[in-house]
Formats: sequence, C-alpha cells, structure tokens
Amino acid sequence: MMPTPVILLKEGTDSSQGVPQLISNINACQVIAEAVRTTLGPRGMDKLMVDSRGKATISNDGATILKLLDVVHPAAKTLVDIARSQDAEVGDGTTSVTLLAAEFLKQLKSYVEEGLHPQTIIRAFRTATSLAVNKIKEVSVSVKKDDKQEQRQLLEKCAATALNSKLIAGQKEFFSKMVVDAVMSLDELLSLKMIGIKKVQGGALEESQLVSGVAFKKTFSYAGFEMQPKRYENPKIALLNVELELKAEKDNAEVRVKSVEDYQAIVDAEWNILYDKLDKICQSGAKVILSKLPIGDVATQYFADRDLFCAGRVQEEDLKRTMMACGGSIQTSVGAMTDDVLGQCELFEEVQVGGERYNFFKGCPKAQTCTIILRGGAEQFTEETERSLHDAIMIVRRAIKNDSIVAGGGAIEMELSKYLRDYSRTIPGKQQLLIGAYAKALEIIPRQLCDNAGFDATNILNKLRAKHAQGGMWYGVDINNEDIADNYIACVWEPSIVRINALTAASEAACLILSVDETIRNPRSSMEGPPGGAGRGRGRGRPHAH
Repeated sequence: MMPTPVILLKEGTDSSQGVPQLISNINACQVIAEAVRTTLGPRGMDKLMVDSRGKATISNDGATILKLLDVVHPAAKTLVDIARSQDAEVGDGTTSVTLLAAEFLKQLKSYVEEGLHPQTIIRAFRTATSLAVNKIKEVSVSVKKDDKQEQRQLLEKCAATALNSKLIAGQKEFFSKMVVDAVMSLDELLSLKMIGIKKVQGGALEESQLVSGVAFKKTFSYAGFEMQPKRYENPKIALLNVELELKAEKDNAEVRVKSVEDYQAIVDAEWNILYDKLDKICQSGAKVILSKLPIGDVATQYFADRDLFCAGRVQEEDLKRTMMACGGSIQTSVGAMTDDVLGQCELFEEVQVGGERYNFFKGCPKAQTCTIILRGGAEQFTEETERSLHDAIMIVRRAIKNDSIVAGGGAIEMELSKYLRDYSRTIPGKQQLLIGAYAKALEIIPRQLCDNAGFDATNILNKLRAKHAQGGMWYGVDINNEDIADNYIACVWEPSIVRINALTAASEAACLILSVDETIRNPRSSMEGPPGGAGRGRGRGRPHAH
C-alpha cells in the first residue's frame, strides 16, 4: 500500500533542494560574471544598456552595469549586492569583486559535485580570507603624510590607476590632477556632497574645469534680469527660501467690497507687503540674492534698479552648497536680515560655459568646496565621465584616509595566490585542496586582464608565477608591452583597502551562496499586481492608470 504523499506547500510552489540546487545557483553566478567580465582593466570593453523606457547608458563600471541588468535570480542577486556595496564603500573595484566571487564558486563547483560538505568549504574559505587580508596589510606600502608633494603624487597615481579602465583613460593625466585638486580642497571629513559635478554639453573634454567654489546654472529669469550687474567683488550673499512675487488669488476665494477704494486698499496692501520685503533685503546690504522659490518680474526689476543680482528657483542642493561655502544661513523670512545670516565670497560672476550661463562663486571663506564642470559631446559620454570621476574621487578619499597602497594590475593577487598556495601545502586534510582552490581563483584577475587585452594569458601567468616564486613581489601584467613588469615602479597603485574590501566581500558572497541548499518559490498569484490594488482608494469608476 502506497503511503499518502503529504502536501505541505501551496500547489505550484517550486522547491528545489540539495546539490543540484547549489550547482544551479553557482551557474547563475557565472552568467552574471560573464556580463561584466570583459569590462575589467585598461583594455576592457564598455557595455551599452537600454532600459524599458529606451534610455541608453554606456558604462564600464561593474556596479552600474549590474544595477541596470534586472536580475531576478535570487542567488545571483547577491553578486549585484556586493558590487553595489563595493561601489558605496570604496568606489572602485566593482568588476573585480563580481569576478572574484564567481571564480571562487567556479573553482568549488567540482568539490560540491563530488559531495564535499559546504560547511567544510566555508570554513576553509574563511581561513583563507583572513590569511589573505593579513598578508595584504603586511605587504602594503604606507605613504608619508608629512611630505605634501609626495602625498600628492601618490594620490594622482591612485586616481590615474582608477581612471585607467574608463572611457576617459586618454585624458587621465588631466583628470587625475583635477580630482586630486578637488579632494584636497575639502575639509577633514571629505564629504562627497561638497564636490558638485555639473555637465555641460558641447566642447572638448579638455575644456572641463575645476572651480574652487560653487558654480551652478543660471536659473529661469524675468524681464529686467539683463540690467543687473554680473560681477561683484566681495559681495554679501542672501540665501532665502522666500517667494518674492505677487500671489495669484485662490480660484474660489470671494471678497465683497462696497467701493473702489476698498478694492484699491486690498491691492495696495499686497504690493506693500512685497515692497516691504524687497526693501528689507536691500537694506541688509546683500548684493547677491539667491532664493529657492521664484523671484518675480517686479522684484527682478527692483533689484536691477538698485544694482543687485538675484536668482530664483535655485536647486536646493546648490543653495546648500553655497551656504556651506560662503557661510550664512538660509532664511525663510526677511524679518531678521542681519550680517551673520549673510554669506560672503571674494568674487561672484556670471560666465558663459558652452551654450549655458553659469553663476560662479569664487574664493569662499568658509568651506572647502569645489565644482567640476564637465564638457563633452554626447550626453551618454558626459554621464560616463561623471561616473568615472566619481570612482576616482572615492579612491583618492580612501587613499587619504587609509594611507597604505598596493600595486595593481594583478600583482597583489598573484602574490596572495603564491602565499596561499605555499600555505596550503603545510596543512593536511581537505583544507589543503580548498585553500589551493582559493589561491587558484585569485589568478582570475591577471588572467582576465590578459584576455581583455588580447594577450596569451597562460604564457603571461606562467611568467608571473615564476617571477613571484623568485620573490618579485610586485610583478603584474604590463598591458602596454604584452609582458610582465614591476607595477610598483610603473606606478599602477591602488589603496589596499580596495583589495581588502574586494576579497572579504567576494568570499562572503561565495560562502553565502554555498550555504543555501534549498529554494522555495511561492507561485505567483493568477492576477498580476498587488491584491486589492484596483478599487482601493479611488472609489468606483476608472481605475487609476499608473
């Protein structure tokens, strides 16, 4: 007699478990890595992604690519997450993280198929990661902070290494100087918000400039604007959150008046309120008035007659950066316009940049803030440039905070690989195989660098292994000459924190995927959309089109 099957889960629930499930998760991660594999390194290719709305994005940044791929596979999502966390934490090395995690899994696949228990693998990987991280800390070279000149050169090298694999690698000298200048002008906290990046279409990349101060696009202006002066020395700056224009009456308001005089009194009162505000601003001694809300035509004309400059509808973040840079505070009323709430800068001017006009505030006393104005032909190009600069800026910040560096270009990975391989031979048991697999997986970075550049990877890796075995610690792939070179001397440097973060994140992700042995997927409900989504809150009638 057959036992009755017990049905626990709703019909149609997909549950898969055991080794086949693990293998399918590992395969899914391989597919993700394939997507970004070719973008690694100076000879990496770019990806063009078109989203559902038809917007095209060209990018070389692993995190950006993975964010735009709509990944639905639950296990593969972990790779997207580590790429994002690497991007948020360090800024660069997003492709490396994804590749490393996928390669770890690839090396382990055969062990899993043979029935080795995942927990054994995870334990070995944890050991290997902590050994590798300690080794990086041990071999990394720290930078002297005392010598400003030397520190600056080091930061430029780090920025150039980060920009090497981007679209703008041709102008990396120009941009790495700009990025270092930008970060050096910040205060101790190095907050990213204080570096504004504005994109102006047209012009060549070399026309991009760094403004030590705040710059933003000229806002919408009314008649009378052209009569205002466009340049001031040492002006006081009023930052407002006040509307300086006549309000339109409410549509359904009703005011009954008996005589024309009464009506005139109402109109006069409104004008008087406006003129009273304008008068107070004028008396405060401010020369440049910025407001988040609109400044109407009457106000614009009034300021023009008194040789003041005004700009309404300034974006909030620009207003805040101006406040941080020039001092003062944003006022919501004009009642207390004293000197301490006004900002100040050495020079204010309006300049034509490409087809746009920009307002520049230079020589700001308070803060250390700066704006990078990017020029370039196509919109996608300037956006990609902005992403590349963001990576470089993050790298320079990290290098200032954690002052130790390692050589890039696959050098540190080869050194760790050799170290772990030697270590694995000293221990018995299964751990030996697994740490050996970890060591082998690290070689994916130099191997991929060679593949992307079209070199013979096997040949170059053999040379590298030999060199590292003889003690050439910093030898890595030399992209320019299809050979190996000492990348420390060649100045391919990156902050050691990038590598430490990449290794820990990748092995964590690999361990996480290994420790999952069953996936239960609930069946989709037959109706699309959330339950009760249609009639909720809209009453009867046509459902609201989203």
